Amino acid sequence: MRCEIVAVGTELLLGQVVDTNSTWLAEQLALHGVDCHFQTRVGDNLARIEEALRAALARSEIVITCGGLGPTQDDLTREAIAQTMRVPLKRDPLLIKRITAVFAERNRPFLDNNAQQADVPDGALPMATLPGTAPGLICPFGAKRIYALPGVPWEMQTMFLAEVLPDIKRLADTASVIQSHTFYCWGQGESAIASRLADRFDALDRKPNPTIAFLADERLGIRVRLTAKAANATRARLTGKLRAQPRQMGLSVTKLRQFYLSTPLCGACPRRENF
Repeated sequence: MRCEIVAVGTELLLGQVVDTNSTWLAEQLALHGVDCHFQTRVGDNLARIEEALRAALARSEIVITCGGLGPTQDDLTREAIAQTMRVPLKRDPLLIKRITAVFAERNRPFLDNNAQQADVPDGALPMATLPGTAPGLICPFGAKRIYALPGVPWEMQTMFLAEVLPDIKRLADTASVIQSHTFYCWGQGESAIASRLADRFDALDRKPNPTIAFLADERLGIRVRLTAKAANATRARLTGKLRAQPRQMGLSVTKLRQFYLSTPLCGACPRRENF
């Protein structure tokens, strides 16, 4: 199953806010074996948000948006989703009551513009979890889904774990594991290490699974990351021979760090590190 993240907000494009939401969501998706091949950031522009949504739906079965669900004029995600679905927005009176109750609990006035947070694309469902004043949305698009989450990180994370992740598990209906092993190599540059591993890289590159990547780190040297995805940890586990490959090829490996980035969709999500 493929998922694409669309982060909405002109502040992201201007560099005024770092997009930590997409990073957190991508980590959670990897932990549960969901492929995330694309991430998009788009400003507060109705046409461009719709364009980003249509592009994401063309590539992925699931799209998660974060941001643009507030009460102001530049909060356009709801309207963009409705236009993408080609349905009208409908104001949900029960949702207004829920939002009003949140304001009352915080001793804040419910203003007229807050009512637009109860606008829901026809056919979409508001999420039951409401940690703030911006309701999340589950929006069917044929066999696909758009999940709209608020941009406030703690609200987004709460809704994702309570609403989105369980729904993704139901849609996936299969277990999946992503597992990575990272070698830390010191004393040679990225190009030299890549050259030494060229044959191995070419062999892996002809197959979609596993994959190999090189990442430069000024503090830790060069990282060589090997990543596999399979139905279970046994199949995904990289063999000892492959794990020993850098040493066999004469590379100076300072540390081997083994990451378990994912667990089956059912069950707990432990993370283990071996050095």
